[in-house]
Amino acid sequence: MRTPDVTVVVPVYNTMPYLTRCMDSLLEQTIGLDRLQIVAVDDGSTDRSGRELDRYAERHPDVVTVIHQPNSGGPAGPCNRALDVATGRYVFFVGADDHLGLQALERLVTAADTYDSDVVLGKVVGVNSRHIYQDIFARNEADLSLFDSPLPRSLANTKLFRRELLERHGIRYREDLRIASDLPFTLEACYRARRISVLADYEFYYAVRRFSATNITYLSRHLERLDTIETLMAFIADLIEPGKQRDAVMARRFDHEIAKLVEDDLLRLDRDTQQAIHARVGRLVGAYLTEEIGHQLGAETRIRLALTRDGQLDDLLAVLRQDAEVGVPSTVVEGHRRYAAYPGFRDPARGLPDSCFEVTAVPEWSAKLDVTELGWETDEQGRRVLTLRAYSPLPELTTAGTDALTVSAEEIPAETVVTADGTAGTRLRIRFRAEDLLAGSGPTGRRRIVSAQIGAFDPARALGANSANGAGGAAALRATRLAGAVPLVRRRGARLYVLTPVRDESGRLMISVVPVTPGRVTARLRQKLRRR
Repeated sequence: MRTPDVTVVVPVYNTMPYLTRCMDSLLEQTIGLDRLQIVAVDDGSTDRSGRELDRYAERHPDVVTVIHQPNSGGPAGPCNRALDVATGRYVFFVGADDHLGLQALERLVTAADTYDSDVVLGKVVGVNSRHIYQDIFARNEADLSLFDSPLPRSLANTKLFRRELLERHGIRYREDLRIASDLPFTLEACYRARRISVLADYEFYYAVRRFSATNITYLSRHLERLDTIETLMAFIADLIEPGKQRDAVMARRFDHEIAKLVEDDLLRLDRDTQQAIHARVGRLVGAYLTEEIGHQLGAETRIRLALTRDGQLDDLLAVLRQDAEVGVPSTVVEGHRRYAAYPGFRDPARGLPDSCFEVTAVPEWSAKLDVTELGWETDEQGRRVLTLRAYSPLPELTTAGTDALTVSAEEIPAETVVTADGTAGTRLRIRFRAEDLLAGSGPTGRRRIVSAQIGAFDPARALGANSANGAGGAAALRATRLAGAVPLVRRRGARLYVLTPVRDESGRLMISVVPVTPGRVTARLRQKLRRR
């Protein structure tokens, strides 16, 4: 009986027509069918997914194994069933929406054998404007640290794992988690691994955002996400002793998963849900948010999390309304200390400690801008540019830090000009050239966060994270007044692309570049019909 080099696990639930491309991309891999095993688990699909898998199994009976089971409510059960029958030296997990680059598995297995790695990450790129953090893929690395790298923010299971590692430590998916069950699985595998490697010189994995956005991750709600986060935080606390290593992993949970629970959309929830989130997040902050983690968080996140611990629900909601509806608050400077003058600051009726609002050690506070208007214009050279008008309450903004302020859409810098400054604040004009946004987006499109940076330009900081060394910081631009932004259609080669400024659920400004495809046009038409 042959031992394949790699078993590819594909959990499937109602993923047609994406499933066909996924399976084709696996069977066309340059590693060859004799070195490959595919285990696809149909988790009670009600579309044609189960029949499509059977069609592949009939054509490739020595390669494709299909397991049909009643719906389990999430991908954890299907992944565990597949691991039970996997025979490959390595295991790789693929979402049934997604697909692989032609040489992906061959390159991953070769790297694992060459470096004697237990886990190998290959570069993941987003399709249909799906946002994938790219800082982990800055360069190839044969031996990567879990605790001194961006890896804690990239714990999806789209990696190559040595199966012997999984079996030796009994690493399996948490079936009590409907969403994000891959996070504890991947974290424990990386924690136990002797060596972790990163390959950044090839597009290994194409993560697809469905036009309908119907998978369970997209549809998850606040309280369900909170249930998952509480389980994950307890898992981390059991796995890793208190100290810098635990903080390195916990920081990402606070900066991403927990921060998302206290974003602007909390204002739209009912009072009971708001109260539950405030109380439960406050308990997590009290239990796990160390001073070291706090120094790594952005200003908005630090203030909001402090108010879940030290304030009442209405204190938090007042801060959210300020950000969502009014804009950046003024700054109070007392000697060497600075405070964000949000509602509740030094209000004797609230009794909140000044520490909730202190931004002295947060360089990014000087980079917080409100976009007051935006639109497509033609510049002096006749080029189409996205022009933003922005405001900061800080006077003489460009001298507020030790270095100049710059604005970028992640790796794409903008032309930034101060148009007026004075005691009332600073106004700026920010321009992005359409050709730059289009050229850097690749054939599948891209969605970028627009951020201002105080300090030397660094694309890794352009994602809104605070600087760890205190030399500078970055903050995502807010677009509280953005409504009905006009898209721009541009041609690149034989394909048309749509460039659109958009606001995410936290009020941050993003620039979306997406290709015009029949599927996208159809999805847009369906959305319009549903609104009528």
